[in-house]
Amino acid sequence: MTANPARRVTAPDVVGRKGDGTPLVMVTAYDAPSARTVDGAGADLILVGDSVAMVVLGYDDTLQVTTDDMAHHVGAVARTRPRALVVADLPWLSYHVSTSETVHNAARLVRAGAGAVKLEGGRKRLGAVRAILDAEIPVMGHIGLTPQSIHALGGFKVQGKELDAAKGLADDACALAEAGCFAIVLECVPDAVARVITESVPIPTIGIGAGRHCDGQVLGAQVRARVRGVGDGRHRVDRAFLRRRSCGHLSRERRDVPHDGPHGRRARPLRRRGRARARAIARCRLRCRRGFVSPRPWSSRLPRSPG
Repeated sequence: MTANPARRVTAPDVVGRKGDGTPLVMVTAYDAPSARTVDGAGADLILVGDSVAMVVLGYDDTLQVTTDDMAHHVGAVARTRPRALVVADLPWLSYHVSTSETVHNAARLVRAGAGAVKLEGGRKRLGAVRAILDAEIPVMGHIGLTPQSIHALGGFKVQGKELDAAKGLADDACALAEAGCFAIVLECVPDAVARVITESVPIPTIGIGAGRHCDGQVLGAQVRARVRGVGDGRHRVDRAFLRRRSCGHLSRERRDVPHDGPHGRRARPLRRRGRARARAIARCRLRCRRGFVSPRPWSSRLPRSPG
């Protein structure tokens, strides 16, 4: 971004990036080490997504993660004091029950360190969006494939392939923009639909499996459960390659870890010392043949024989 590197990115900064020709980069992170790496790489936004349920916590979907879980991971990311804007996902059922509960849960994530929250859904979530905005909390929308609606959608499927569905997504995007969202995530929608939506709304669109016409992209080495080889979403990259590289690296690290026992890796320094000792013994024996009287070859400093 063109802003001062010392200044943190804010929601108005993200809105100002609409149409400037430089794509926004939003990268997922769930802990302090990954947040430092992502921020050091120059990402504009860090997304602490509810995908932590699948990527980190081992669940089969995002429905199992709670607001407590999200606050825990948001805090870990925020404590690194990144320059990037930290966006936290509101988990399932944290904004569905009542307006007061919605605002309370959003405020918990902000207190944990988030600079904005993201929620899934279009026009039917406008009440929640407006309530959070009334609490002075920036909101990012999310339409298309919404993993919290996985049972209603019937699985991880591309959304908006039919004309009516595409028009509904466009209407959702316009409604979210008019309500005050500062950006919208488009997940798993056709390239042409993403282009129409991007050109129709005055706020940035950030794509994940939504083609090349969005104002930005969501990136991450661990996207949803693809790192575990589950599913075949359009935004999947070569996870098999990543697994091979990661497993190979960890295998090398494992071989370098000392193990107890005379034949373990901890014995390696002893074997090195043993080889050095053998060389010293050989030198001492040679020196003995040249006039040394001491038969103790383990001593590298032996007196010469008198006379």
